[in-house]
Amino acid sequence: MNLSPWDRHLKRSISCAAILLAASCAAFAQRSKQDKAAGYDRAARATVLHEANVYISPDADAQKISLVTPGHEVVVIERNGPWVRVFANTDVEEKADDADKPDFVPDDSTVTPASGWIRDKGIVSPSTKNGDAILYGTAATLEEQASEPHAPKNAAEQAHLLYRRVADYFPDSPLAPAAAWRSADVRWQLEKLDISTLPSAREQEAYLRPALYDGEMKKVIKNYPGSKFAAMAAFDLIDNKLCGDWQGLPKCPEMETGLYEKYAQQFPDGPKTAEALYDAEYRQGVLVTMYTVQEEKKRADNAASHAQSIADQLKTKFPASDYAARGTSLAFRIAQGISIYGTDRD
Repeated sequence: MNLSPWDRHLKRSISCAAILLAASCAAFAQRSKQDKAAGYDRAARATVLHEANVYISPDADAQKISLVTPGHEVVVIERNGPWVRVFANTDVEEKADDADKPDFVPDDSTVTPASGWIRDKGIVSPSTKNGDAILYGTAATLEEQASEPHAPKNAAEQAHLLYRRVADYFPDSPLAPAAAWRSADVRWQLEKLDISTLPSAREQEAYLRPALYDGEMKKVIKNYPGSKFAAMAAFDLIDNKLCGDWQGLPKCPEMETGLYEKYAQQFPDGPKTAEALYDAEYRQGVLVTMYTVQEEKKRADNAASHAQSIADQLKTKFPASDYAARGTSLAFRIAQGISIYGTDRD
């Protein structure tokens, strides 16, 4: 059928209107979903301290439909004697919908959002008396267990989630800043370990390997500015900028020295400042070795002088720190012509 120019214009206008209407409806639906979730959060968010089976009815002989592990969230709907009806693992669904918060569960995890009944024990909500200390203490225990040779399965991941609940549920608690930091750091260290096993971890340039997720670290810095936890988070963020393998070239230790010295200037009295200075000194020691091999004596001498200057700074500012003694030892070895990078066999 042939349409006049006016008819074609009218058809396009109607199509555009339909598209805009659909987009508006979708946005409204998404906003309603978020509002509903926020309502649940205000009313009855909670987590569990132990593995809790989710049953189809309030009966221990009923069918099990899901499992809630420590740190994952439930939304309490009603209570029935020793039983609680919940929407379980609701946080898994939320993270799947949020591209800025990638899911962080074990590869073999099978948790899914589900509605059912769990036993009324080990449940901690924002209204639980001493709930902040209870969650923090459980997380600290799990974190310690995760460092043991035969650690319980998923102990570190559970510690990460429980620490996060402290900051989420009890933002005014004196434990909240430490909990936010420890939650972010547990996740950071686990992802750092995973990435270190990839072939790309040996690449010289940082952009050639997967970046560690920095959202939680940046949140610590934003929410607790000027605190020691913000300083520690900023130190961890340096990891994303470091080279993988130096490949015997001065480029990386030169750049990394700058990163650590800049950090030390930004956080002159931070809990990680002494470590940052030592890391900078070590890289200057590496440069002495590299430049010596390349027969660039002037640059080697400059790097040695730079390393000694950092060692003196450590001794002056952090005399009680192990890094001060380590810096003095490192400077001595450099002055003695002992190779800091590679092997040293006379």
